[in-house]
Amino acid sequence: MATTEIYRYLTVEDQAIGLDPEGYLVDLDQWSPGVAQALADEEGIRLMEDHWEVLRVLRDFYARYEMAPAMRPLVKAVGLALGPDKGRSIHLMRLFPGSPAKVAARLAGLPKPTHCL
Repeated sequence: MATTEIYRYLTVEDQAIGLDPEGYLVDLDQWSPGVAQALADEEGIRLMEDHWEVLRVLRDFYARYEMAPAMRPLVKAVGLALGPDKGRSIHLMRLFPGSPAKVAARLAGLPKPTHCL
């Protein structure tokens, strides 16, 4: 569940997007591809089609299960949706360095995955 504490704002297309202390959206309904791009810019990530595929898988996962997946379920969901070559942790780590489940969830406009430190 997303926190309701606004730590800072991200301005996207003249709209103030409230972020929590970890950079996740406070209001998940404010997500848009432009918000994803702005968050990716802050991470130093240039979003390409491979990134967008994973973000779509994440948003579909959230719509179905009402939670953002931790790393293992993320790998499995990506593998089922996009094939075994893309459903590998090394692929996700290349796309979303650091903690792929957390970074990808943040860019997808989802809450922090449960069971992620």
